[in-house]
Amino acid sequence: MKKLTLAVTLLCFAAALVPAHAQTIDVGFGVGTVSGPAPETRNGVLFPSQSGGAYPAFSADFLLRHHFGIEGELSWRASQALYGGYQPYRPIFYAFNAIWVPKLTKNISAELLGGIGGEDLRFYGILNCNNFVGCTTYTSSNHFMGDFGGGIRAYFWHGAFIRPEARLYLINNNVEFSGSHVLRYGASLGYSFGR
Repeated sequence: MKKLTLAVTLLCFAAALVPAHAQTIDVGFGVGTVSGPAPETRNGVLFPSQSGGAYPAFSADFLLRHHFGIEGELSWRASQALYGGYQPYRPIFYAFNAIWVPKLTKNISAELLGGIGGEDLRFYGILNCNNFVGCTTYTSSNHFMGDFGGGIRAYFWHGAFIRPEARLYLINNNVEFSGSHVLRYGASLGYSFGR
């Protein structure tokens, strides 16, 4: 998670260094939840669903021109869940997207995005040591994913907005769970710099 936070921070910093003529930087923080396919049993083994839990999310985008730009986001389960009823785990989703933010009215904009990222499943209570990081009390299972989503920005004071949003994560080789897709939905508060 430290690497993901660093990547998002560097993206925001790099965006701030570019001249801001006709460009916008937007940041947002929100909370939502996820839903996925129902649990299922295959060959006598139960594969749980990834549904439920509170998921804080941080996002930042940089609109270059004509309402097009790049966006990065990070979302994680706020509390650990139990995998199979005994193993604590936490999913972390991160994505880098192309984004289009067309203006619908003076104070309302749509938001459409798509891109790639990953899911980092962290299973806790397992001592994991290596020469680069040292020792951690978790092990990770990483999966490549594609994501698509959108939202509606409603500006209520200067550059401040509220954004109901949804993301569809298409997770490659998500063998730990019952399905290969997860829907995250919720709302964020944000601010547009240079609007």
